Amino acid sequence: LVLLGDTGSVLRPAILWNDQRTATECDEIRSRLGGLTALVAETGNDALTGFTAPKLLWVRKNEPEVYQRIQHILLPKDYVRLMLTDQYAMDMADGSGTLLMNVSKRCWSELVCGALEIPSSWLPPLYEGTQVTGSLTATAAALTGLRVGTPVVAGGGDQAAGAVGVGAVNPGVVSLSLGTSGVVFASTNQPFLDPQGRVHSFCHCVPNTWHLMGVMLSAAGSLRWWRDTLRGGANLAGNGQRHVEPLLSYEALSSEAAAIAPGAEGLLFLPYLTGERTPHPDPLARGAFVGLTVRHGLPHMTRAVLEGVAFGLRDSLTLMMAAGLPAPSQVRISGGGARSAVWRQILADVLQSELVTVNTNESVAFGAALLSAVGIGLWPNVPTACVATIHVTGVVKPSDNSDLYTQRYQLYGQLYPALRSVFERLR
Repeated sequence: LVLLGDTGSVLRPAILWNDQRTATECDEIRSRLGGLTALVAETGNDALTGFTAPKLLWVRKNEPEVYQRIQHILLPKDYVRLMLTDQYAMDMADGSGTLLMNVSKRCWSELVCGALEIPSSWLPPLYEGTQVTGSLTATAAALTGLRVGTPVVAGGGDQAAGAVGVGAVNPGVVSLSLGTSGVVFASTNQPFLDPQGRVHSFCHCVPNTWHLMGVMLSAAGSLRWWRDTLRGGANLAGNGQRHVEPLLSYEALSSEAAAIAPGAEGLLFLPYLTGERTPHPDPLARGAFVGLTVRHGLPHMTRAVLEGVAFGLRDSLTLMMAAGLPAPSQVRISGGGARSAVWRQILADVLQSELVTVNTNESVAFGAALLSAVGIGLWPNVPTACVATIHVTGVVKPSDNSDLYTQRYQLYGQLYPALRSVFERLR
């Protein structure tokens, strides 16, 4: 949330997407819109603390002197756009995450703004991701070294631009970002809604398309925690003195996990190390190893971490398919976790889909560049631009272990409901 006054002056420090202060305001939004079902029907999404509208209500309640001076609402990149062009604008993909849009109609929601008593005059014009929103002013050109009049295109949110950057712009091709968090992203030609809002339904930055998105908070971050916390660091030597052992490389961890049979001999890992977002929007959710025996060693636990993250990502895909998404023909993977061959095979088996890598490493920046290229006419549309610049570099197909993983996934799905009350009591 970026709040501006009548001259474009910043009224307070931005409140970031990962700020968790607005749980009460999320409840208020659901109530004002007539409940979760009505809210999702209008916006495509449940009210979550990461969205913009709850933050705005928090400012109204806690900083009324700031709220009274608001004239404009932007997102951070759109404030940068304002500084470059003197134009207020927002793309529809990022606008979907404000919770102030009717995602199906690709416009600001009069119903939501009215129910929340937010003046629609505060909201900037909405643009498709490839539309030109302005051009570089002389002042901005002098500050940046760029040419006066350089067109500035609408762009998109990070995950939407990242999907463009790996070529996941047509139905049937799913983007999987395996970084600290894990994101499953599916492009669609029509808006699909999960009635409970467990997966996000947004406008895509590709014109006149939409996407479903599921987010798990600790994906490759789970493997990093496992390595940093349990496979290295300070230890007591035999003489009682502390010494530091070198951390194992991710390559060594993957090699150990590859030597363990699929299923980790009955060991399961729940990857909710920082709470969870999809499919359980629960900040109190916690991680767990379940099924430990004396037979299990550290390599078994490493394998269980890789498999548990894969199961968590399948949760998102399962919810998307329940909302109407056809089974994917291909999953395009990016992020640091994609470097692990054993993890790629586990994911192909668990997701039951061909898994591929592509030639773009910085997918978000590359996707934004392609949106700009289409915006100024270098290609007629985004899919054509993707075909011209992005190609597959590796393919992993599901193996005979898919049936085993389907059985393990069913057991994994029972863990959170069984442990939820324990997590609440441990707070």
